[in-house]
Amino acid sequence: MAGRLAGKVALVTGGSSGIGRASCLAFAREGAQVLVSDVVAKAGQETVELITKAGGTASFTAADVSKASEVEALIATCVETYGRLDCAHNNAGIEGPGASTVDYDEDSWDRVIAINLTGVWLCMKYQIPEMLKHGGGAIVNTSSAAGLLGFRGGSAYVASKHGVLGLTKTAALEYAKAGVRVNAVCPGAIDTPMMGRITDHKPHRAERMASSEPVGRMGSPEEIAEAVVWLCSDAASFVTGHAMSVDGGLVAQ
Repeated sequence: MAGRLAGKVALVTGGSSGIGRASCLAFAREGAQVLVSDVVAKAGQETVELITKAGGTASFTAADVSKASEVEALIATCVETYGRLDCAHNNAGIEGPGASTVDYDEDSWDRVIAINLTGVWLCMKYQIPEMLKHGGGAIVNTSSAAGLLGFRGGSAYVASKHGVLGLTKTAALEYAKAGVRVNAVCPGAIDTPMMGRITDHKPHRAERMASSEPVGRMGSPEEIAEAVVWLCSDAASFVTGHAMSVDGGLVAQ
């Protein structure tokens, strides 16, 4: 499978469904060998099967990105399996419960921050040294339109996604001259399993989310994946520290 990332090795966290699965498929389509990771093993293996059936190369490793030992082991497995790491999409994340800032419970806050923010930091902590061994690489972190805007009832999620952008910009500056580019995508309302949970699978709620988008519809996971792949490709060689909105115009309002 020749393409823009032929000969590269890509790692995707949260690769079992939604944006992560679409990203895995897009990396493979562009010629990368893909390590799929998630806490949901069965669905992660299904992502691998989709890639191999299409003629690509992929494998699955389970990891909880909020645990340093598991992230370290994940990166080690990537290098042991494929010899290197060139591209990473740090995408694993959860939405957390909907509650006001006052009513948000501490355990939920800690879990959202641990996965969405600390998880991204841990991934970069272990990914960047491996990339430096081979002269550089490209990392894309999944933030959100909620990393650029505030949304009622989502204090932990919004804080975590704002934090991802801060981490992204900082790492981008620290490793720019070393050849590691670090960017973020900021999806708007995307038709994923997470969105289904947010809308409680109620059509009227989904329609309301879609109508909040200036384009009048939700985005697809594949549309986010295209941005991720582009940011990891040589076509984006002068792009680092960027928060790319892929949101149907949501943050332009």
